[in-house]
Amino acid sequence: MGMDPASLADRPAAWPVVRSRDLHRDGWIVALREDVVTRPEHPEDEFVRISLEHPGAVVVLAVDDQERVLCLRQYRHTTQREFVELPAGLRDAADEPSVETAKRELREEAELAATSWQLLLSTFASAGISEEVHEIFLARGLSVAPRGDFAMVHEEAEMEVFWAPMADLLDAVLDRRVQQGPLAQAVLAYDVLKRRGGLESV
Repeated sequence: MGMDPASLADRPAAWPVVRSRDLHRDGWIVALREDVVTRPEHPEDEFVRISLEHPGAVVVLAVDDQERVLCLRQYRHTTQREFVELPAGLRDAADEPSVETAKRELREEAELAATSWQLLLSTFASAGISEEVHEIFLARGLSVAPRGDFAMVHEEAEMEVFWAPMADLLDAVLDRRVQQGPLAQAVLAYDVLKRRGGLESV
């Protein structure tokens, strides 16, 4: 017999914070904060935790009628690597629903629109240091959509856009040739849902 689904779930909790201070905060939407925390009912046990404040991001797995995936190759300075990625972007418009942010990112980065949208996963990117949540969408029913006046700058100006067969991309993830986390999560979730019949009809 399987476990009760309610017992196999993350749950909210908030341990006491004695004091906090900003390590970095400017006009951008990401900030770095230091908290002094205690265990519940153990005020003598103080310890420091660093938190990256982040609004979250959306990721788009865009799959065409031939089951090819729209991929990007983008340079990431922190890791000194060019990653194979999916269209993605920060949730930097406070009142914008996440699916609308996903539509905007797909149009701006890949010049595509989609008629079918399905939320595949919602995951914390690195829960030990950040509150950043990735909402990963499947987009199908694709068509060309101009990006309008959006300007590709910095790393995006050098970004390569290409199509990869889903089967090849899944192999690349399992072979560890492609290691970008949200892409791996998206491709694996798609494969599982497809085999379980969990993909919505287009």
